[in-house]
Amino acid sequence: MSIASEYRDGVVNLVTAIADTQEENIKRGAKLCADAVKNGRLINVIGPGGHSNIAVEEVLWRAGGLVHINAILDPGTNVIHGAKRSNIIERTPGYARAVFDSYRLSEGDVLIIVNAYGINSMTVDSALLCRERGIKSIGITSTSFAHTVPKDAPSRHPSGQNLPDLVDVYIDNHLPLGDAIIKLPGMEQKMGSTSTYANCFSINLLMMQTAQELLDQGITPAVWQSANMPDGDSLNKRYEDELLPKIRHL
Repeated sequence: MSIASEYRDGVVNLVTAIADTQEENIKRGAKLCADAVKNGRLINVIGPGGHSNIAVEEVLWRAGGLVHINAILDPGTNVIHGAKRSNIIERTPGYARAVFDSYRLSEGDVLIIVNAYGINSMTVDSALLCRERGIKSIGITSTSFAHTVPKDAPSRHPSGQNLPDLVDVYIDNHLPLGDAIIKLPGMEQKMGSTSTYANCFSINLLMMQTAQELLDQGITPAVWQSANMPDGDSLNKRYEDELLPKIRHL
């Protein structure tokens, strides 16, 4: 089998597993998100650690994406400001509290926490802060690392807790242990990461199910048009005018 076909099959199997097993959890999460929009709130999304931020960027100002998304893109864990720096900060206990305060997350909000591994300090602290502040939480991760990485590993929150055990709704993205899935002959370390596929596929399913939930309640969801379409700028302007003061990264 060629590298291309092996990687293709691996990714197809991954997203198929998500689609086949997570429908009910996605519907539960969508209900929380739809309630937030219906009540005049934003859907907050955080990817506390490295490349998990990509899933947050995926749903901000995205063609075909929900308008009412508040992306939390703290520079501390964004790899654009330093990949190793991001790794250090995501392992810093207590850092999430400052981020929550900065973005003014409070009781009655909903927060989607997307993290490929679900074990680092900022991820676990984000879930614990949701409990503390009365914020409904939706976690997108898998248990492959949570069930394998030792409780005292440096990559973990000091408590050894895992994201799936702390959130109101857990969406299993079926990420395999180690993330990468392709073994090249003559090389020990695998290549071909899967976490971005897993995270982005899962959160897009959640966004679409949220839209369906709103439609079922007689509410037409606000959705972005591609700005590259001839009428994209004019169609998006009404939403931009409304939400520019509310969404920091818009």
